[in-house]
Formats: sequence, structure tokens, C-alpha cells
Amino acid sequence: MFTNQKLQNTLDEIKEITKKDVALYTPKGKLIAYTTKFLNEVEDMVNEFSHSMAESQTAKEYHFFKVIVEGETDYILIMAGGGEDTYMVGRLAVCQIRNLVVSAAGQYDRNNFIQNVLLGNMLIVDIFSKARKLHIDQVPRVVFVIDTKDKGIDDAMELVKNLSNVKTKDFVTSVDEHNIVLVKDVSDIKESKLEDELRNIANLLVDTLQMEAMIDVRVGYGNVINQIPEITDSYQEAKMALEVGRVFFFKEPTISYGKLGIGRLIHQLPMSLCDMFIKEVFGNKIPEILDDEESMSTIMNFFSNNLNISETARQLYVHRNTLVYRLERIEKAIGLDIRKFDDAMTFRIAVMVIAHIKDQKRS
Repeated sequence: MFTNQKLQNTLDEIKEITKKDVALYTPKGKLIAYTTKFLNEVEDMVNEFSHSMAESQTAKEYHFFKVIVEGETDYILIMAGGGEDTYMVGRLAVCQIRNLVVSAAGQYDRNNFIQNVLLGNMLIVDIFSKARKLHIDQVPRVVFVIDTKDKGIDDAMELVKNLSNVKTKDFVTSVDEHNIVLVKDVSDIKESKLEDELRNIANLLVDTLQMEAMIDVRVGYGNVINQIPEITDSYQEAKMALEVGRVFFFKEPTISYGKLGIGRLIHQLPMSLCDMFIKEVFGNKIPEILDDEESMSTIMNFFSNNLNISETARQLYVHRNTLVYRLERIEKAIGLDIRKFDDAMTFRIAVMVIAHIKDQKRS
């Protein structure tokens, strides 16, 4: 966003370099930035000058200049002092301010354009036309969504913009109060390394915001797209990755849409089918052991070790017979022998379905 403070900083630099006082007015005579306040009569002179045909003129001890952008007078610049050197400094100052305004307007237009594309607010034909006007190329891109959980989104966005791997062709924006969106140009990444690089980018976002902004964030990212209208697809995929990851992979700070596995299917199941499946597996009552942290830790370790009793016992620092006893006790509680692949798969899916049901009831 273009602010008066940026204009003030520019005028301060001009004063520091040239030792000449300068002020910037709106065409209606409102003072918005200055290195020194001129006489009150200057405001009337600004009004008269803004309605004249001249682009510059001298009056008393002042030089007046119009800052014209796309045929419209945006500002009136006044330089104190006379002589050719003051005129030259004024012209250079006008160029500097015009470039600032044009650059800020272009950046705003690009940001606004990307926001509309993300939200699907534009027709495809309009997207291509606007992209050409804004000089936005059709290159492979991936959308990353960073969930800040309503904490310090402004500071977090600045950190993301300043990351070393965020280039000029990338876009950093937001479409709500707690999610930052990074639309990343990945045309320079080899296809064979793409998945690893995307994961590295997501991890860098998490680590940077955690260390420098003290914000625990989660990052979801979509698939690679090649056309600008498809950005909205990658955005929706990234949001789904976050949503599914929140329910089924809550310990993972980053999640790829392409790695959601069975969670993708369960997330889209209607509640009627979920209830039917749980009743089929457990009957009318969900086993209390599913709320027992020690038992569930044992089960998940057993699953992560591919149902290998010896390796699981070693990692849990228990005797093999102790683990067998625990598994038998779990079998009695849930009615499934998770030492068998079919029962283990059924139980794993049932746990995920229950998590999905609970999440839907909370929302």
C-alpha cells in the first residue's frame, strides 16, 4: 500500500542531498509531505497552478511542478529557491515521485488481481487479458497457504515477503484475517526435485515464522499449475490440505495436497456413512480405550512398525510378552485383533472416521 510516509521519506532524502526545501500538495492545496512549511499563500498558488495548462512555473521564490500520472495531476511539488539548478532538482524529484506512484499502483493492481483469481471472482477471458496488461507470465506455480491462527498476520506477511527464496515473480497476499497466501513461481525447479523443494519451502516458512515472529503456523500447499486461472485450484487444494491435516495429521506442521492419502476420502464422507461404518465396527458404543493415551500410543507405535511385535517392544522399552499382553487386552476392548492386517486396517480407518465425526460436530 502506498502511504504518505513513503512520500515524506522521499522528500527528506531530496532535502538531504540537495539542501533545498521541498513540499508536496494535492491539486486542491492540501499539504501532505514537506521538509519545511511554506507561507499560507502558497496554498492559493497551488490551486491556481493546478488549474493552469502549464506543467511547471515560477512564482516569487518558488518553483511549482505537476506530478502527472496517466494524464492526471496527482500532486503539486514545490521547490524553494530560484535558478536553473532548482528547476533541474525539481524535475528529478517529479520523476522520482511519479515512479513511486506508478510502482505502487502497479503493485496494488497485481495484488488485487491475484486476490480475485484466488477467490475465483474473475472470468477466464478476463484473467488472461488482465494478466497480459500486468505483465504476469504463464509459468508453473504452486499456492502455499499459511495459517497464522489470528496471530500477527501483518508481521508474518512481511517476513514471508523478505524470505530469500521469495522472488519478484511470486505473490504474497491474504484473503482473510488469519491466512497468508504465497503464490510461488516454481519454473526454476527441476521436476525430479519438485516434491522435495516444495516440502523445503513449506518447512522454511514454518521455521522462519516460528523463530523470528514467535508464531506457530501450519502450512498447506496444492499441486503445481501452469495457467493463471488454475491458481484458484491450487489455492483450494492448499486449503483442503490444511483442513484434512488439522483433523488427521495434526502433529505435522506442513501438509501437501498430494500426500493426504486416505484422509482425503474420509474427509469427504457424509456423516450418515460414517455413523453406519462405526456402528458396523464397534456396535452402538465407541470403546473407551480410544480415549486412553497409553493404549493408543501402543497401537500407533505398532502400526508405524508394520505390525512387528519385536521392534515395537524394543521402541517402547517393554518385554515382548508385555506387549503381547497389551495387544490382547486391546483386542478384548475393541473386538479387533490388530495383529492381523485386515483388523489393523479396519481399526486405523475407524479411528480416522471418528476423528472426522468429532470435527464435524465441533464445527
